[in-house]
Amino acid sequence: MRGTLKLYTNPLSRGRIARWMLEEVGQPYDVEVLGYGTTMKSPEYLKINPLGKVPTLVHGEDVITESAAICAYLAEAFPEAKLNPDVHERASYFRWLFFAAGPLDAAVSNASAGFEVAPEDYRRFGYGNYKSAVDTLAYAVSQHDYIAGDRFTAADVYVGMQVGWALEFGTLETRPEFEAYWSRLREREAYVRASALDDASVRGE
Repeated sequence: MRGTLKLYTNPLSRGRIARWMLEEVGQPYDVEVLGYGTTMKSPEYLKINPLGKVPTLVHGEDVITESAAICAYLAEAFPEAKLNPDVHERASYFRWLFFAAGPLDAAVSNASAGFEVAPEDYRRFGYGNYKSAVDTLAYAVSQHDYIAGDRFTAADVYVGMQVGWALEFGTLETRPEFEAYWSRLREREAYVRASALDDASVRGE
């Protein structure tokens, strides 16, 4: 027995990435919605995730935090979903998953907060500058239909949601490469289901 799955989340958070991935693997799971500054910082939850953030996935006795890690973990935990990379996809899978979770996320977050790296400090930041990160993302999503090749994998859940959100909220400039990539993902049944569930949670349903 692999143990039950429980997602701690908030529908206005990156927990949407984890929800989408759970819908992709097709396994039953429980959800507990936490509030910012309240239950997310409660002593009970801090024992599970000391950072006091969401999402957190509990699988039996195992705890997984960080959205990209949750995507990779679920792909490995449930190989029957066929979301792991094959031998020819592994390099691109790990390369772009970690790029999106590290340099890209930092670049977009900093730019959204109005922080711009001075040219003399480019070497101190893993992404160099915002333009370099965005140009690299454009390259990544234009090499194949999906981030690791010609097949959808768990890395597309994370990278795809980053692109989709950035386009929706204007934190990423609109480029044909981004729009084409996101258009291939947003109609997936698992994404549509996950979005409907989170949207209903926002409405208190």
